[in-house]
Amino acid sequence: MCAQLLQPIVFAQLVTLLFIAVLFLQSGLDKCLDFSGNLAWLQGHFAKSPLRAQVKGMLLIVTIAEVVAGLLALIGAVELIAIGEKVFAMYGAQLAAVDILMLFFGQRMAKDYAGAASLVPYFILCVGAMLLLQH
Repeated sequence: MCAQLLQPIVFAQLVTLLFIAVLFLQSGLDKCLDFSGNLAWLQGHFAKSPLRAQVKGMLLIVTIAEVVAGLLALIGAVELIAIGEKVFAMYGAQLAAVDILMLFFGQRMAKDYAGAASLVPYFILCVGAMLLLQH
């Protein structure tokens, strides 16, 4: 099994899943551990946006999506190593892409175009992960 993990496609799948897991678990857990701080910052961020009344709900949804996407990617990495399957990995990459899309929408609505642009590489990573997992 170790030799198979070193094959370029499998290795790329594994490290991409681990990257997604770290990215989304850290971000989601940070929001869980400092929910009030994140909420206060986001309320200011969205103060002049049509979404200003939905900030708490949006934060809850994004936080849950981030934690679940990170967990699915991590479980997917273990699944890939243990049995060579990619079911959870694909679910993790797909949810991660949807989460980035939600964040991108929020940044655009807040007219934070630089913040929205900074999400593009993560979205490309998630789409790339989905394509890579097809092999």
